[in-house]
Amino acid sequence: MEDKELMALWKTYDQKLEENLVLNRRNTEDITRIKIKSLLGSMKPIKIFTIITGILWVVFVDTLIVATFHFASPFFLISAGIQALITKLAIGIYLYQMVLIYQTDISEPLLATQERIARLQSSTIWITRFLFLQFPVWTTFYIGESLLKNGGVIWYVIQSIVTLAFTFVAVWFFVNIKYENRNKNWFRLIFNGKEWDPVMKAMGMLREIEGYR
Repeated sequence: MEDKELMALWKTYDQKLEENLVLNRRNTEDITRIKIKSLLGSMKPIKIFTIITGILWVVFVDTLIVATFHFASPFFLISAGIQALITKLAIGIYLYQMVLIYQTDISEPLLATQERIARLQSSTIWITRFLFLQFPVWTTFYIGESLLKNGGVIWYVIQSIVTLAFTFVAVWFFVNIKYENRNKNWFRLIFNGKEWDPVMKAMGMLREIEGYR
């Protein structure tokens, strides 16, 4: 009789222990989900500021293009147009990211959260890649007819070298900025702070939740 009672007590204890472990896992998972939402929420201020600044800049550049369209240098109009177009594209991606952040729900399935954070990560990389494509136009917007006629050989050589160098840098970064290079020093130098760190931390926490399961 004592053996049976002992076995029953052991089973009861084992069952309670299992229930406590399950409850602890759920609590830990819920707390981690709250932390993930908080991390993503910390990205809102910088993104809102960037969107507002970008919109103001695009309005300024577009106004400048319209106001000077009939007499400005083609170099200026094309350079400003390309810069404004890339900025508009970046603003669109930032708005898309804001939608992803606001859609994040701590009660949603884990797979949905993983997919949303993966989109945030991917779009952050794409924004940076596109913004680097602006580099060459900052070396050509000031070129006018007078400069082309009177610049001389030395100016042509220097201008060509600078523009080609900026173009090479822009293309190199556009090609090489990808998740596979995240551990390289130059990548970490570009991607740090509120635009990138919360996403990486959230990804790490999601992996922890998977480990709990």
